[in-house]
Amino acid sequence: MRETLFNWLGQTLDGRRCLDLFAGSGALGFEAASRGASEVVMVERNRAVYRSLQENMKKLGFSNVALRGEDGLEFAQQQNRPFDVIFLDPPFQSDYLPKLLPLLADKLTQDGVLYVESGEPFESDAAWQVVKQARAGAVFYQLLQHEPT
Repeated sequence: MRETLFNWLGQTLDGRRCLDLFAGSGALGFEAASRGASEVVMVERNRAVYRSLQENMKKLGFSNVALRGEDGLEFAQQQNRPFDVIFLDPPFQSDYLPKLLPLLADKLTQDGVLYVESGEPFESDAAWQVVKQARAGAVFYQLLQHEPT
């Protein structure tokens, strides 16, 4: 899935600002950082996972990664800076997606994209255009762009 995603985004993310809202292992955020993103903000509230992300960031030596130890929904509600790419992979059993999509529209640059992973097919509202979508086993993933009103 990650290979497909970065094929969709292009092989480099040179100069792009990225947000990994539910970082987990950090795979998406670290991949974006390694592909030339100017800044990657990774948000993870689980303290043990956050500490692991800190250790991995030090080992990998990324100066373009910032870690935030807080809830992704709360971060999205408070954040006002725009991002070019937002990775959204919340816990599959949560109800975060419908709450986050309205918040994230204003967090994207004009040509920005939102990557969404879910455990079941996710239907976004009409304000979002599906650019690409696929399925890998039990995981559904799609790339969305916000349609200005």
